[in-house]
Amino acid sequence: MNANQRLKPSHQGGGGGGSCADSPEPGILNERVLLLVFESIQWDLRVLCLVSSVNRKLRAIAKRLLWRELCAYRAPRMVATLTAGGARIGGGWPAVAKLMFFCCGAEPSRNFRMGQQLPGHFASTSRFSKTSGRSFLPRRCRGDVLYVSDPCEHEMKKAGHQDDLGVYRGVFKEFSGSRTRACLIGRRVGLEDRACPYCGARVWSMTTARLVPRSAARRLGSRNGRLEYFVCVNGHLHGTCWLAPLSSEEEEEDDGGGGGGGEFEDDYDDDEDGGDDDKEGGRSGQDAVNEGDDRAATDGSTSSTGEEIIGEWGPAE
Repeated sequence: MNANQRLKPSHQGGGGGGSCADSPEPGILNERVLLLVFESIQWDLRVLCLVSSVNRKLRAIAKRLLWRELCAYRAPRMVATLTAGGARIGGGWPAVAKLMFFCCGAEPSRNFRMGQQLPGHFASTSRFSKTSGRSFLPRRCRGDVLYVSDPCEHEMKKAGHQDDLGVYRGVFKEFSGSRTRACLIGRRVGLEDRACPYCGARVWSMTTARLVPRSAARRLGSRNGRLEYFVCVNGHLHGTCWLAPLSSEEEEEDDGGGGGGGEFEDDYDDDEDGGDDDKEGGRSGQDAVNEGDDRAATDGSTSSTGEEIIGEWGPAE
């Protein structure tokens, strides 16, 4: 985005040419200066959080301009895709920024049992992939654009669980016009009695809607029926899964198609099964991961394979 766009003068009302110092809420309100300052510190997330909490004027500037610029700096390809063709960002840029950098934790649901609630936390490193997102879309919704993160892994042995817990999140492009939303409404799926952790809107359970393709479990390194995810009315996705142990026996079992069943496997709609991802172009699902994986980055850096990598969420100390 052009840094000169959407900038407003810093002069605040009050005739006589009063300065910011005369305002009951003094501070740096020149937006061009703010942009230059944040560019010089590489859009440090912690500093932006502090600045946006100083007063209502800075909070308004951050909501209208700074959060978007942070997202564009840290994940340029992802933002370019989400806004292509003038697409609107559901829930606003603060929610997208929070989704990029914050693991929302987890709590039990009717389709996913766990012993205790897991608090959220800032994620030092995350990767969002459009290729991964396709694994979460039922066959009839393949035209939608969805970015999904790799699962944030949490050890749960102290809570009495044998497997680790994975927490993942994602965002749809222009969810209001998506096939996924149309499918949810067409099936008359009711909204859950819980809120999106990123924008506060109501959510649908994709498990309850029977719209979870088997390819989602494979992508996460889980098993069918051992995951749950929600999508809010603004198109933000968040979910949890039990991660299969990384052993040679488990890998052979998964490769053999055994998959371990799962208590909700029979609830999946075979007509909506995303497992056909493996048949696209005659390639396996893992081949699709290795080729053309479009990943978003916080720092715009590129690995040797051409993937954009999300780096640390603040400059090195």
